[in-house]
Amino acid sequence: MRFWLGGYTADMDGDGAGIGVLLAGDADAPSAGGPLSFAGTAVAVDSPSWLAQHPTLDVVYAALEGSGGVRAFTRTGPATLAPIGTEQPAGDVTCHVVASPDGRWLTATGYGDGTVARYRLDDDGVPGAPEFGAAAVDPYADSRAPRLPDDLGADATTAAELAAATAALRGAVGDEFAHLLPEQPVLPEGIESAVTFTDPDPVAPPRTSHAHQARHVSGGLVATTDLGFDLVRLWRDGQLQQEVVLPFGTGPRHTVWHPSGHLYVVTEYSCEVYVLAPDATGRWRIVSAAPVSPEASVGADFPGELSASADAGLLYAGVRGINAIAALRVLGDGSRVESIATVESHVDWPRHHILVSDTLLVAGQRSNEVVSLAIDERSGIPGRRRFSTPAPTPSVLLPIFD
Repeated sequence: MRFWLGGYTADMDGDGAGIGVLLAGDADAPSAGGPLSFAGTAVAVDSPSWLAQHPTLDVVYAALEGSGGVRAFTRTGPATLAPIGTEQPAGDVTCHVVASPDGRWLTATGYGDGTVARYRLDDDGVPGAPEFGAAAVDPYADSRAPRLPDDLGADATTAAELAAATAALRGAVGDEFAHLLPEQPVLPEGIESAVTFTDPDPVAPPRTSHAHQARHVSGGLVATTDLGFDLVRLWRDGQLQQEVVLPFGTGPRHTVWHPSGHLYVVTEYSCEVYVLAPDATGRWRIVSAAPVSPEASVGADFPGELSASADAGLLYAGVRGINAIAALRVLGDGSRVESIATVESHVDWPRHHILVSDTLLVAGQRSNEVVSLAIDERSGIPGRRRFSTPAPTPSVLLPIFD
């Protein structure tokens, strides 16, 4: 089986030369369980750190992180690509692109400045000029009072009022009696682990918006994460519809859309997985949250990629720092998850991983390699290392389908 391999080149201190090609067993093998090998460069381009496939055309899109742009490439052979159209500007440190299911739009996100841009695709899959979405605003910028995220469903107003009342009472009674009042209100039932009350440092420098990923979900919506402002933003036709505010300092990074209608969000800074869903009115809210792994430490470990098993019963999170793959079980109707295992990734800095049948491929950005892990047939948990191969500063794997 063949894969396009994105990564970093010399412009961003990487060792790659462009979009590479990875072989897992024979080129025409239906699975990725065979020996791995790096088969060279499909096309030269600077730091294509994320790749996405057009849904119907042999066109691949790259986020060019160093130049802050996006570029389309058409397949010219079994494992070769050529650029089409021109590079289009996106945002500073463009880190992610995704094509819409109907093949009409491309969305790009910029880590450096929080940009969310979309591009109309022509009949050949070539992106036009960017249309930039509304800039994010830090929901915690103007308040040091403990607060709840804005989208906790029917209990949000009550909880927010309790938070405000508690803060006001503590201020009114003064320092002598403030200790007699609680630091924070009782939270709505079912979200105890999903919300924390963190008082932002009043002398800390202003935070920066860091848009990190876009995901197409139900009803024509696109969900984007803002790691810097602790936001999940919902868009339709390029227009912002709603923002779900996560607790201060969580750092939402990547997502998985689940068949149950829930959106799972892995947080880079707080090492958690949040579960989001729309309520009966269509308003999105936090449903629950759980630690990504009991072995992950906030400030030392940084979850990156999140993916799901073929039956959607498990989630796999790459955890940089401890260099592990964390497995979480999806519970009940999909509204809760729990950590069940943490296994060695066998790479340094597992930036990305992808599940193909009974094999999990893991890209080790700092160890310059890709490894394959066998998935246990009964438990679904990644286990022994099958194969590994050197690969230049890899950051994303994308299957090549003939």
